Parts: sequence; C-alpha cells; structure tokens
Amino acid sequence: MVNTDLGTPRASRPADRTGTISALRQWDTLLMKFSRQTTLRSQATVTGVGVHSGRPVTLTLGPADIDAGFLFVRTGLDGADREIKATSKSVVATELATVLGDSDGPLVSTAEHVLSALRGMGIDNATIEVDGPEVPIMDGSAAPFVAAIDQAGLREQAAPRKYLQILKPVSAAIGESFGEFRPYAAGFRVEVEIDFSNPQIGKQKYALAVEPEIFRREVARARTFGRMNDVARLWKMGYALGASFENSVVFDDDRLLNPEGLRYSDECARHKALDAIGDLALAGLPILGAYRSVRGGHKLNHTVLTALLADRSAWRVIEAEPARRAVRGHAEAVTGLVGGMVAPAYGPDVS
Repeated sequence: MVNTDLGTPRASRPADRTGTISALRQWDTLLMKFSRQTTLRSQATVTGVGVHSGRPVTLTLGPADIDAGFLFVRTGLDGADREIKATSKSVVATELATVLGDSDGPLVSTAEHVLSALRGMGIDNATIEVDGPEVPIMDGSAAPFVAAIDQAGLREQAAPRKYLQILKPVSAAIGESFGEFRPYAAGFRVEVEIDFSNPQIGKQKYALAVEPEIFRREVARARTFGRMNDVARLWKMGYALGASFENSVVFDDDRLLNPEGLRYSDECARHKALDAIGDLALAGLPILGAYRSVRGGHKLNHTVLTALLADRSAWRVIEAEPARRAVRGHAEAVTGLVGGMVAPAYGPDVS
C-alpha cells in the first residue's frame, strides 16, 4: 500500500488492490483538478511601494502563452522594456529577498510573494509587468496578489499541465540551515521549521499541501516579519525604506509591536512557507514532491533548488492528461495515462 504521508512504500503492509486503487484515486483527484495548463483571463493591476526602496511601483499580472511559465517584464527603464523568465538561472541575489536579473544586472527584487501567489493558486503561465526595481510589498503577504488573480480570472489552456517530479532525496546545508526535497506521492508539500533567539518568535513548525484553497486560506495572508533592531540596522544601511507596520510584522525583544496583532499564531512560520513556495516556483514547473526547510530562507531555498536541478537523476518532467469520461457527475479513473498515472515528457530517462 502506498504511504501517501511519506511518498514511499510502507514496508509493514503488503501491497494490495485496495491500496493501489486508493493511490490511483488520489492521483485522479489531483489530475482532474489540474490536468491542463492555466493562465489569466485578463489583466489585473496593483500599486504599492518597494519594501527596500520605498518608491511607488505598479505591477500588472496578465495572460501568457502555453509553456511560457512566469515572465517578468521590467518597464520604466531607458530604452526598451526588458524581459526575464522566472527560473533559478535568473537569480542574482538572495540576501534580503529573491532578486532576478540577467548579465546586465538585477532587474526585479522581492519576486517571491507574487510568484508564491501564482504557484499557490495553480497558475502555470503569466506575465508580471513591473515599472520599478521591486515588486510592491503591499501588506507584506501574498493576499493582494491572490485578489488580483481573482480579479483577472483563470483560463484553461489547450495543453496538458507539466510537473517536475522528485525521484529521490536531494539536500543541502548552509551553516545551521538545512533543506531537502524528497519524493511525495500526493502533490506538493512544504514543511518549514524556524528557530529564532527572539522569544516572541522562538521555534515554530508549519506544513501544508500546496493547493489553491489551502494556500488562500492558510498561507496567503501571512506577512513578512522582522525584529525591530534588524529593521533599524537596515534603515541605516539604506534598506527597508518602505517597511512599516502596514506591511511587516515587527517584534521587539519582549513584545509584538503591531497593534492589530497576528493573523495566525504561527504567522512567521507560515510566511516562511509562503516564501519557499515562491522561491521554488523558480523550478519553472509545479513540483510533485515534498520540500523541508529548517532555519532556512531565500538563500537556502535557492541552494537546494539548484542542487536538485543539477542532478538529472533526481527528477523528471511528466505530463498530466485529462479524464476521458465521467459517470453520475464524478470522474472515473483517468484513462490514457502511462501506468494509469502520467506520461514522462522529458527528464533523465527521456530525451
């Protein structure tokens, strides 16, 4: 029987037909929901300030072609607009945020929140037009971008959705930080553990299955956070000029400074999960697997993703096919799929 909690066979129980059917039904549910690629039906625009520059910035989400992925379009530059695809190869910095750029330098900073919203809400292809050097921080969460996605609407595209499937564990460590991908049979799962010396944050754990309604309800509203002494230090360095209680959760040594309080008791851990979803969207495809981060951040997320993509035996790209028939309003088992599941598109075993 498949142990769907761990994504590996459960040795203590022999495989049986009931377990096989259960596993197939689980995949059926996943593939029925997300069997074809999606994009936005129209455009939606948000305005705000850059968290580091403090300058006004406008961001517009829009539709994109099949297999385009997420494409940033940087406007407001001298000369022509510049495009950059949101992939791990486009990352040029990860110290204070995830920054994307090209050989000429950085183009878009703080990309993780809007990418998290797009991936969390099940979007495959979208353009992200930004007229400044940063994505607007909005309220410090992904919720305003989810609202923009709702406003734009979704459109199914005439192509099967592609996934990056994890085939074996891949891990990396940076000091006391540790991150790992592992196979997981039930979709995309993110697990985070944080451990801050500030007693108001302390140790927290959070895990979720990354599905649109779970993302919307449980993660999208979690705000970026920091300690007051860190914010003051960043101000002196010329960073965090747009940070405020309107877009950040701020802790002193002995209390939370935001008068409205927390949105979740473990909001800090949830925001770390939000960040991880956005950083891992730079895989270029939705992931089928589990990701665990311990004391991690943008740098760790990027390091583990880079290690994964460098090991061609650790992943493959697979395509989903839609169900062919429905009975009494419910889908039957998916047909036309290799092994009753999904067909490899390309990867270590398929050129």
